[in-house]
Amino acid sequence: MIFDLPEPIAAYFAADKGDSEGLSRCFTDSAVVMDEGHTYNGRTAIKQWKADASTKYQYTSEPFACERQDGMTVVTSRLTGNFPGSPVDLRFIFGLDGDRIASLEIIP
Repeated sequence: MIFDLPEPIAAYFAADKGDSEGLSRCFTDSAVVMDEGHTYNGRTAIKQWKADASTKYQYTSEPFACERQDGMTVVTSRLTGNFPGSPVDLRFIFGLDGDRIASLEIIP
């Protein structure tokens, strides 16, 4: 399926191939990420979250669906890699603030 992702979200998935610094620049300074029961506040914490995940696991993420729900952008992506339960389809719920991501919740 081919679809257009909003620019900040497209930049997020492009940087999610191991570039924690580039990925952190997709977010606002006060952004919040919720993933696996943890909350990460601010770009520094988000950068560390992504660096830790990239060190622990090698994976690819392939978005295959995008929809708007209640003012949020919901992207469904298939993650395949060396983590328990691979492959898995996850929902990435993005809140945008202009050309940056203000919030992200990742859920199964």
